Amino acid sequence: MSMSRRKFLSATASAVIVAGTMTKGRVYGANNRIRVCVMGLNGRGKSHLDAYTSLDGVEVATLCDVDSSLFEPTIKKFFAGKPAPKTETDIRKVLEDKDIDAISMATPNHWHSLGAIWACQAGKDVYVEKPMSHNVFEGRKLVEVAEKYKRIVQHGTQLRSNPGFQEGIQLLKDGIIGKEVYMARCVCYKWRPDIGKAKVGKPPATLDWNLWQGPAQEKPFMVKESDETKGIFVPYFWHWVWDYGNGDIGNQGVHQLDAARWGLGVSLPYRVTSMGGNFLWDDAKEVFNVSSSSFMFKGQDGKDKMMTLEVRPWCSNQEEGGSAFGVIFYGSEGYMSFPSYEGYKVFTGKERKLTKEFEKGDDVNHFNNFLECVRTRDAGKVNAPPIEGHYSSALSHYALTAARVNRVLEIDPSTEMIKGDDEANKHLTRVYRKEFEVPQQV
Repeated sequence: MSMSRRKFLSATASAVIVAGTMTKGRVYGANNRIRVCVMGLNGRGKSHLDAYTSLDGVEVATLCDVDSSLFEPTIKKFFAGKPAPKTETDIRKVLEDKDIDAISMATPNHWHSLGAIWACQAGKDVYVEKPMSHNVFEGRKLVEVAEKYKRIVQHGTQLRSNPGFQEGIQLLKDGIIGKEVYMARCVCYKWRPDIGKAKVGKPPATLDWNLWQGPAQEKPFMVKESDETKGIFVPYFWHWVWDYGNGDIGNQGVHQLDAARWGLGVSLPYRVTSMGGNFLWDDAKEVFNVSSSSFMFKGQDGKDKMMTLEVRPWCSNQEEGGSAFGVIFYGSEGYMSFPSYEGYKVFTGKERKLTKEFEKGDDVNHFNNFLECVRTRDAGKVNAPPIEGHYSSALSHYALTAARVNRVLEIDPSTEMIKGDDEANKHLTRVYRKEFEVPQQV
């Protein structure tokens, strides 16, 4: 039975208070398990399951996905010989379950903020994949709701929990390439193929297409022109559809933008410029597959800091340190490359001598940090808190907006809006579908 958003909030108003109080005050002992629902079972959802099933003190109690065909193979792969978790297609029903402590979200981007907001309102803690938001407005709302309901929210920029990356950022701030670190260059060169042409088709019988679309405006299910039995955007290439994704800037690029902000010690830019287009193929992608973006910030010292991001989808060189996706910082005494999520390389002087390198990390560290903070209720120990996720995701939204309107954007960091540009500001939010609105007041 379909449940409206209004009925959902009304029915759970008292449950939010009870669940929030219960979870906030819970003291987890050695034998107490944190019960998690993994929402979204393709792509990153598998990484979530890999992590949780390898850690002690946590139980994947429920699997949630709008495609019911994924339940059986997922249970077979991750829970062979173990009790099978519950399965549910509608996240709203999961949020009514008082035994669920946390939601781990690996859905398409357009569901990230809304699902996390609903979870916080229902008294659940949240691990939410990057980008934290589909647009700037809803990212800010998630920051607000996490604070209001005192929830633990971890953004899926896992490099922040890796010892190699943490050490490198600290060395950077300590002056290993000079006291003046003025610029960061981000690169994102992923292998993205021609996906072909699309035409209107029928969704699989196992897929709830209405729920999949969620807050996006309703549109037909699209299939491959060359094979109408296969969806063209589901399960993966939705990344390149404006209604659902944010291209590789908002997919892989958020990791690099997040690292660059961290290293430069900046939050939101005051100026953004970007150019982009769809090159190489005449296929069904909408969001740009090639782009070049630049951001200007004021550093903590009041001086300008610059950041750039290059996105290319096919044959390309690697940057210093052997990176197809990474970030390079430039300082007065040298430069520093972070060519992975786990470590760094330091090059100093005119000779560009490799003087130091270190690599240590694992995705599981980030999930473990999330679970530790759920246990202790210490939001201050979250390695990727929602405000950092919001800022890093916002960079991708500003860059895409600048390329779409084809002009320089002057940003007011205090309001997060674009100065004197109504057309551009329309891209910082969206028209939400009934029953799936992100509220102005959380």
